[in-house]
Amino acid sequence: QVQLVESGGGLVQAGGSLRLSCVASGSIFSINIMGWYRQAPGKQRELVATITRGGSTNYADSVKGRFTISRDKTVYLQMNSLKPEDTAVYYCTAAVGSSRTYWGQGTQVTVSS
Repeated sequence: QVQLVESGGGLVQAGGSLRLSCVASGSIFSINIMGWYRQAPGKQRELVATITRGGSTNYADSVKGRFTISRDKTVYLQMNSLKPEDTAVYYCTAAVGSSRTYWGQGTQVTVSS
């Protein structure tokens, strides 16, 4: 079992920055890939960024150049140049093996224009 707790969301003006954090506990040795997803009102949940145990990263086209994912014992998502369309609930994920993904409870990010 893996437990994930996100923090760092909030309200920010367009062009501003936020840093999300996700602390994993439990069987953390079994985690391969960690990532962030988001879900805006009325839209499907979408991938934002992922990072492997070895540090390889992957980003959605919509956030490339603005967001940075990093990982030590905590997974971070540094979000710069935020836009109103980045408004969503952001979820931390942890993939264990090839078939199980754990999700955090989510943290709200609101970007005002």
